[in-house]
Amino acid sequence: MKLIVTDTYEQVNGVSTTYKNLERLDSQILILHPGQYRNCPTPKYPEVQLCLEPWKVYQDIKKVKPPRIHIATEGIMGLVAKKYCDRYNIPHTTSYHTKFPEFLKHIYCVPTGWTYKYLKRFHRTSEAIFVPTEGLKQDLTDNGFTNNMIVWTRGIQPDVITDSVKPVQENLPRVLYAGRVSREKNLDALCQLEHEYNIRIVGDGPYLDTLKKKYPRVTFTGYKFGKELAQEYAQANVFAFPSLTDTFGIVIIEAMANGTPVAAHDVTGPRDIVMHGLNGALTMFDHTFKQAIDMALTRDREWTRNHARSTYTWENVLKIFNEHTGEQK
Repeated sequence: MKLIVTDTYEQVNGVSTTYKNLERLDSQILILHPGQYRNCPTPKYPEVQLCLEPWKVYQDIKKVKPPRIHIATEGIMGLVAKKYCDRYNIPHTTSYHTKFPEFLKHIYCVPTGWTYKYLKRFHRTSEAIFVPTEGLKQDLTDNGFTNNMIVWTRGIQPDVITDSVKPVQENLPRVLYAGRVSREKNLDALCQLEHEYNIRIVGDGPYLDTLKKKYPRVTFTGYKFGKELAQEYAQANVFAFPSLTDTFGIVIIEAMANGTPVAAHDVTGPRDIVMHGLNGALTMFDHTFKQAIDMALTRDREWTRNHARSTYTWENVLKIFNEHTGEQK
């Protein structure tokens, strides 16, 4: 039995998606998450649950008696797992999914130096940190992390891919964003272009009502999943990803798997996925976000589709995980 402990599992985000797919592919994986315990919503981030019964988490880990643990997140659940590993000298690996220093500064005004100090201490005894991109690996190295780091990519679920839907032909190009609607996603950078494109926002979150009031021409659909989401991806002329803090962005590769080129900022995460001038465009060479969108409109959809589908699979994600957690198959 392979034990994974995570502070997020039942939410719509890349962390949850990753571990749900590992569990789907490997029956030997056991996941502990806040939904199994009494919990409360995180202040200013209600979609994420805070575990209120850490002692029960500790007891459950002790019952399992895992030979090793993968600690997915650095919250309450992750801290409990780390304490258990430290006490019983249990080998463990960790993941770095979210740029928490930048996120906490943006949401709660916490100085990034404080958070980086905590994170370096948290990951210090980890055998290896799983990171989603080479760019994030370099960022952590630059910020003083000395751990062994494994680049651990992401995959695409078959139910968010369609070959039967074509891009729409409208008076203005259709530009899509899908994901959490929150302030840190930098969605104003996209929505302020409402007179230039037909913009669709697929998702929900605490910033939704504000965006609706500010940008009346933007279409807000709420969350969509499976084939409905695949249809949104395939009908869009460009997928826009304005975030400056995401470490990967699974929605990027899902859009590409449907042939839709991506426009994004030239920052860690997108720059490791978007090949400027091939499957999309980045705000490099002093390009604005609008110029990146306009360039992405001209990219080859078939090349974009084929590259994404051949590169990003959850089977490969599981293979990398097993190779570096002592569970080779």
